[in-house]
Amino acid sequence: MFKKKPNIKPLSPLKSSERRRTADQIIADFQIPIPVETTAEPEDKAASTAGLTALRRSLLPENALSARFTTTAGPDLKQVSGTVYIGSHEGTGDEQRILWAKVGEKMYPTVYTLWHNPGIVPLLYTPSFVVDKLQGGADLMTPGLQRGPPFPKKATKGAVVAISSLEKPTVPMAVGTCEIDISSLGSVQGMKGHAVSTFHWAGDELWSWNPAGKPGSEPPGALQGWDDETDDTALAAQTASMDLQDDPEGGIALNADPTERSEAEKAQGIEGEDPPSLKDAVEVVDEQELSQKEIDNAFQDAFLFGVRYHMDHNRNHPSFGLDFPLSQSKVMSLLVQPFLPTYTPARTASLQIKKTSWKNIRKFIKYLDKQQILKSKEQNGNETVVMDVDFTDRRIEAFVPYRLPKKDAPTSSGTNGKPAASLSAESSVGQKLKLVSLLRPKEKLAPIFHASKAEPRGLYTPAELKQVLIAYIEAENLVSEKNKRLIKINPQLADALLGSSAADNAALASGAIPRDALADRMVAAASPFHTILRNNEDIADSKPKAGAPPKIQILMETRSGNKTVTKVSGVEPYHIAPQPLADELRKTCAGSTSVDRLQGSSPKNPVMEVMVQGPQKDAIIKALEKRGVNKNWIEIVDKTKKKR
Repeated sequence: MFKKKPNIKPLSPLKSSERRRTADQIIADFQIPIPVETTAEPEDKAASTAGLTALRRSLLPENALSARFTTTAGPDLKQVSGTVYIGSHEGTGDEQRILWAKVGEKMYPTVYTLWHNPGIVPLLYTPSFVVDKLQGGADLMTPGLQRGPPFPKKATKGAVVAISSLEKPTVPMAVGTCEIDISSLGSVQGMKGHAVSTFHWAGDELWSWNPAGKPGSEPPGALQGWDDETDDTALAAQTASMDLQDDPEGGIALNADPTERSEAEKAQGIEGEDPPSLKDAVEVVDEQELSQKEIDNAFQDAFLFGVRYHMDHNRNHPSFGLDFPLSQSKVMSLLVQPFLPTYTPARTASLQIKKTSWKNIRKFIKYLDKQQILKSKEQNGNETVVMDVDFTDRRIEAFVPYRLPKKDAPTSSGTNGKPAASLSAESSVGQKLKLVSLLRPKEKLAPIFHASKAEPRGLYTPAELKQVLIAYIEAENLVSEKNKRLIKINPQLADALLGSSAADNAALASGAIPRDALADRMVAAASPFHTILRNNEDIADSKPKAGAPPKIQILMETRSGNKTVTKVSGVEPYHIAPQPLADELRKTCAGSTSVDRLQGSSPKNPVMEVMVQGPQKDAIIKALEKRGVNKNWIEIVDKTKKKR
């Protein structure tokens, strides 16, 4: 709902009586206990009143404002309206943020409210990579629920809940509504379907809104009061009884150690599967935390695996499908991340670049450079790019790929929750496109076509139209005897191709006109059409469309003060699906993406727009070129440049 910016009407102050009434309704709806000092007597009404006042102020500060808003939601872009409540909590420097959003009769807290009011809604847990998907607009699936059963008693169907990661269990990162009765679940293994419909998350437009245009506040490192059970041993004991079975469809058992490669695998020379996408949900395994050395080794092996994978699958390419120089984000997304042995949430939590001895990808690349596996270079003073890889290095040649986790189709980041096609399965990658401009003669040209025995309402290329004209000229014997370049003007030509301009009047007066000028008038007198042929498609099998060929538009603009986003629209006529393109850009650009209807396009036949965080023009152009798009078919609009 809030992947794109809502239309928020002017703010108005909240009256004291209305603020108290709204806060009391929140307390009642969410069954929030009123705090009372432990030393106070149960009959002490003053203490109870003071606790209620403090709770009201914490939920809805005294400086609160309200405003109506409108936005769209769902794949059908249904119009939604509601109310937002804005204020600033203590200790935030009076920085105003959206604290609550009301849609219909239901009130939803934002993450800012949850960060200052622990325990007001049930808290659910899921691995951090699933939280990343939620922050792209996906819903939480039932297998993604962790640290249970038992689950919170208040997490019933229709209840508002918060979601945090296993790695940062005390910091809520998303808010949603239970689609099922989670509290009654006895197990999540083998379950399917949606558990929580995501409403809002840290990173969406509610989070980033600020009247002064300041970017959203970063989540705190940890919070008191949200997670009473922080002991890892308790979590391990809770999940130790889970049954772990080999996957009958392939992949690997979750309790398998990725470092223990069987002799049978080595003998078979197993070459790992295609780069896998992370599952929406996996089971927690009782295992020890990986040491830093083991994490370092896993990252080195993943890089070697990534290089070997490209060598094995792109043998005919001079650089095995790698387009040098490679940026830091591309090294991570192409050569490391897909090949990490992330069999379990615990391993996924451990296998992060920040937990290695290098702490970041830049230092990791420099380490590989010192090992003479690759050559790197400093660029722009703050980034290290890979210029080349030594594909003949003995460590790469001797590397034995290990079995990767079972490959699943990646989940779409769109709001419909449907799985998107993987990059390898997307038919537009590698396609060849041919843009053909066609012309349909207007009715006044019909005599010329009848005399030439050509179809007057057919579609022709400019060259074919000129041939029709030549055939007519020869049939009517209109070539001047004195000058072969001149064509004698007869009544049909005068009526069909000549107007009242000075040049035309001069030609009529002389009785002849140059052949090239007449051909140009023939082309200009036809209506433009176009068709985009794909691969070996024949023009006879296509359905040309009226008008000039459309351009793919890449738009760069600044949002929320200083945040640059890049949008691309108009890809559908070029046989490119917006969602798989967004999925690829999310990986290559290492940033969030979204797909929404282009503002102003028809709801019945919508044009979709892909948005990527950051100035990603070059990455988008490369992704389009991989799909057969010529640079001349792209229009670039840069609104980030300041006007002079």
